[in-house]
Amino acid sequence: MSSIDLSPFYRNSIGYDRVGRLIDSALRASESSAGYPPYNIEVLDENRYAITLAVAGFKREELDIDVENGVLTVRGRKTEEQGERKFLHQGIANRAFERRFNLAEHVEVSAAALSDGMLTVNLHREVPEAMKPRTIPIGDGGTTTLEHEDNTSDVDSGATVRAA
Repeated sequence: MSSIDLSPFYRNSIGYDRVGRLIDSALRASESSAGYPPYNIEVLDENRYAITLAVAGFKREELDIDVENGVLTVRGRKTEEQGERKFLHQGIANRAFERRFNLAEHVEVSAAALSDGMLTVNLHREVPEAMKPRTIPIGDGGTTTLEHEDNTSDVDSGATVRAA
């Protein structure tokens, strides 16, 4: 298995160590994945996505969808059939499966639907107001107040700064 050296990236970035783990996890998963069931990942618009898995032969109650620690897991487990069947050829895979998808920050599952053997999981990204870009006004050079948690002092900087 190959590994990617992300140390140049880490020199200028803080708090992105999760990216390295995601890349290593993706490399391991792609090597061990059996490719079943096949799936699509679709961008619906800037903040909406859909994952569609081909789960022909699975009933709704045989499928589980979980999200934990930023990982979406889709599992399928076939229930035991009443009578034993004899096949001359069995090309339809009805075996159990587990697919994992790493979700970016602020990406949540909004809905899931099973129709015509296709399981569609809808996702959306909801960025909190505090994380959205904002413009900081710059004053005209007069005396401005710099606020701290415990005291307030006058600064001749021309900008208003608030420490949270």
